[in-house]
Amino acid sequence: MSAGGPTVTDATSIPEGCAPAIALVDPKYPHNVGMVVRLASAYGIRQVWFTGERVSLDPNKGDRLPREERMKGYRAVQLVKSDRFLERLPPGTVPVAVEVRANAETLYGFEHPATALYVFGPEDGSIPKAALARCHRFVVIPTRHCLNLATAVATVLWDREFKRWMGGEIAEPVTPGGYEERGFPEPPPDLVYAGEGL
Repeated sequence: MSAGGPTVTDATSIPEGCAPAIALVDPKYPHNVGMVVRLASAYGIRQVWFTGERVSLDPNKGDRLPREERMKGYRAVQLVKSDRFLERLPPGTVPVAVEVRANAETLYGFEHPATALYVFGPEDGSIPKAALARCHRFVVIPTRHCLNLATAVATVLWDREFKRWMGGEIAEPVTPGGYEERGFPEPPPDLVYAGEGL
């Protein structure tokens, strides 16, 4: 992989899992995996696991993610290819299946476990029964139609961060301007916040 990309680990040296983390079951498109790495980096998630053979990231063959892998901050994300990701989880990890299914909790009221492993199915299918059987929680994103894989991950991670802020776990929301020390833009003079002038 390129020097600026995420650490990619395969089955020859599977690391211990950490939580919170993301697992992609048999993803179909490399650009979605790349975008999930980008999202993990943006939201402070340190591991992304993926299974299957449809996305190849063998550095010996010159395989690599699309452009996303070379962007700032991705080195902090460990990308791991393993079909046995559920066996590598530390005690206390809560596998959460993000899936359209009966009796799933809606994301609106979902309380995110601090040590969640968010499990997402492939773009063209569902999470296999063997993986679903090991998940402790099930959540559905309330939308009219199914979302793109990377968009679904983005929605869940944004919801997690927002609820952590609302719950007082985050004192001040982080922004790229602050985190990357790029400065803060001045708000436009005509900006009206909700509730002002009502």
